[in-house]
Amino acid sequence: MPFFKMYSTESDTPSDHDIETLHPSLLKKAELLQHELQVLEKKMSEGGEFKVEDSKNYTRLSTISGIYNHFLESQSNYSELQAMISDESDESLREEAEEELKSAIPELKKATSRLKTKLLPAHPFAEKPCLLELRPGAGGQEANIFTEELLEMYIKYCQIHRWSYEIISKTQHDSGNGITEATLSVNEPGSYDRLRHEAGVHRVQRVPQTETKGRVHTSAAGVVVLPKIGDEKTDPDARTFAPGELRIDVMRASGAGGQHVNTTESAVRITHVPTGITVHIQDERSQHKNKDKAMSVIKARLAEKEMREKAEEERNARTGQVSSVDRSDKIRTYNFQQGRVSDHRCNYTLYDIDGCLNGEKLDDIIDHVEQSETEERSKELIEELEKN
Repeated sequence: MPFFKMYSTESDTPSDHDIETLHPSLLKKAELLQHELQVLEKKMSEGGEFKVEDSKNYTRLSTISGIYNHFLESQSNYSELQAMISDESDESLREEAEEELKSAIPELKKATSRLKTKLLPAHPFAEKPCLLELRPGAGGQEANIFTEELLEMYIKYCQIHRWSYEIISKTQHDSGNGITEATLSVNEPGSYDRLRHEAGVHRVQRVPQTETKGRVHTSAAGVVVLPKIGDEKTDPDARTFAPGELRIDVMRASGAGGQHVNTTESAVRITHVPTGITVHIQDERSQHKNKDKAMSVIKARLAEKEMREKAEEERNARTGQVSSVDRSDKIRTYNFQQGRVSDHRCNYTLYDIDGCLNGEKLDDIIDHVEQSETEERSKELIEELEKN
């Protein structure tokens, strides 16, 4: 298979590294999508019927076409610079080409990566807002504290990106240190596709403040990321429930919070009878608001469950095997002694734990996870394209 010879960006001499080329099957798919866009454009120019689905498809294809054209331009520029460097008749032109190549290489790599990502089938809930559910795992009080730190990290991340968010529920530990659960609603469309990579077990290694002998403790917190589903009027993925499918109980709220906690039946518990999924919300004084929040969470959990089961069926159909290991499990370790955050899915380590926890460097980690996922999904897509 052909490849591009890559020149080092640190010196003017060739290196042994290669610039990746897209597999011919992926390039063929890009060309087919270009043709599909041209057919739609012709339909528009001739005044043909343009349905809502055509409009969505046109937007998607236009985006891919723009990225593909940029890739072709970057590829052409790179090849021209290579030719200039190979031409020894003009030394000054060769030196200019070598200098330009330093920026052309990362530009081509970026264009290749973007095109590869866009050629992959979009996640079914890619454009949705999301809900993040956080709960402490093993580690006692330290796990409660770490869970609250993760919640703050995601809140700061939303603030940095200027995303609207809301704390749906948050239960403080009786000791006042840390939390026993929290649900964060991130209302930005498309936030699910970005934050879904945060789902799994987050592990922390550090010396707790209560530790007198300086021993490092390991604790954990679980993060579940759900697509936020709207109502039937605004969201095509919204679902309705049959009579008896949901059981709704109201009760008095428990815990600290003032006189209203024990005197008003504001807490709401909704149970999806067929699956046994239960959501309990008591944060608001209003029973109506608590019910709306609980309904939002139960819809999100059901949507995620159905999506996961469908993906599992498709995976089993391809491989004929059933995996008993949740791939999102134990995704990341935060080691305070070494000042590092290591993501185990893509083997990337960020040596700026404070930057991660204040939300500023979280994108660095997510970018590497996305890149790793793209590589894996590209291989699967190429296999499918070659079969057809």
